[in-house]
Amino acid sequence: MDHRRTPLFTALKTHAANNPVQFHIPGHKKGLGTDSEFREFIGDNALSIDLINIAPLDDLHQPTGVIQEAQMLAADAFGADYTYFSVQGTSSAIMTMILSVCGPGEKIIVPRNVHKSVMSAIIFSGAKPVFVSPVSDENLGIDHGITVGSVRRALERHPDAKAVLVINPTYFGVCANLKEIVDLAHSYQVPVLVDEAHGVLIHFHEDLPMSAMEAGADMAATSVHKLGGSMTQSSILNLNTKNGFVNPQRVQTIISMLTTTSTSYILLSSLDTSRRNLALNGHSMAQKAIDLAEYARRSINDIEGLYCFGEEILGGEATYSFDPTKVTVHVRHLGLTGYDTENWLREHYNIEVEMSDMYNILCLITPGDNDETVNTLLDALRELSKTYYNVNTANDLIVKIPEIPQLMLTPREAFYGDTEVIPFKESAGRIIAEFIYVYPPGIPILLPGEVISQENINYITEHVEVGLPVKGPEDRYITNVKVIVEADPIF
Repeated sequence: MDHRRTPLFTALKTHAANNPVQFHIPGHKKGLGTDSEFREFIGDNALSIDLINIAPLDDLHQPTGVIQEAQMLAADAFGADYTYFSVQGTSSAIMTMILSVCGPGEKIIVPRNVHKSVMSAIIFSGAKPVFVSPVSDENLGIDHGITVGSVRRALERHPDAKAVLVINPTYFGVCANLKEIVDLAHSYQVPVLVDEAHGVLIHFHEDLPMSAMEAGADMAATSVHKLGGSMTQSSILNLNTKNGFVNPQRVQTIISMLTTTSTSYILLSSLDTSRRNLALNGHSMAQKAIDLAEYARRSINDIEGLYCFGEEILGGEATYSFDPTKVTVHVRHLGLTGYDTENWLREHYNIEVEMSDMYNILCLITPGDNDETVNTLLDALRELSKTYYNVNTANDLIVKIPEIPQLMLTPREAFYGDTEVIPFKESAGRIIAEFIYVYPPGIPILLPGEVISQENINYITEHVEVGLPVKGPEDRYITNVKVIVEADPIF
């Protein structure tokens, strides 16, 4: 295929150049009806292609023209049999994967550290999650992925599972042996779904971890916007139909059910053009990001009180490979939390990091970085070290991740069940009816249908007290929590 082509973006530019008289939405009519300050800032070019699914521009819900061509080019670029564009992020693509293969009461094997979109899909589908514990890194205080051995044990106990979901790579860039997991699941005739939100560049460079499509997985949701240059909220869903486990027509139906009918052509065209850029220049783009990240890693490890892991972390079942463009900075030896560090960098250097937790900050190095941006980060971290190293007392690393709670009801039953609101600190032993998760990355601590333990309460309270972003309940301060009503017995 000719990856120099951008069928959708070219059609949009041609349509805008023709300057048609519009009697359709959006109501701003090429920006003429929008706020003047916003129009001046955004620009007329962008507003001229903020269009809808009129005939010359195809329809994402049933593409037969330029969108279909753009998706076919994307499938070729990403090594897929089919690719679907998502204008509702990778969350929508992940939900599509699960809803395409799981129905009410059917089992799906998932890591405990899944994104909240996975649990949303499990609630919508009525599926029953079979949780697999990720491997905890007691040196860094983070979770890695699940192992081949843990997936094998889950399949032995639940051979009737409808799918296995794998995160590849994790938020911190670490991967298990995806190919072995895929081969194992397929030996049980079970499809593999991959949350590849942070893995768009791995398709284009041999020194990065293996992609889901290369490993033979059946579906993968990939955030082009996170690292590949498209606009926020634009992602893709890749399908491998060679094993016969997924039906592309059903996938199209499901993703259409989840997608707005007012699809953004600005987002869609950014996927089309980013595919072109990745297909033609992806290797050099990835190489640039890798080189900058490795330079940052070496430099950070020369700063007193800081540590940034690299290839030395590899060798375990859960640490088969890693993406070096994810720069995780361990800060506990400065006597700071990651959250403290995030705020310090914002206040003193106008730097925004991807995320922070109790002991780390995560910085993403992408093709959009250069020597200047990386050196700004390094200058800031050097000053941070001078300010706090041997001044504060280093924090003890205590990994207090609670065990997976007992699931008493399916998440759907709990979410839609009869509930009452009680004080969170008095909720031990009750069945929760809402989510509590740390965001980013959106990993759940408690899920609807699980029994709250005192250990859960202590863990969550500790995170709230140090200022980490714990979210999910209707009560944003997590003073109260919604639980299933316990009916008195009738005699």
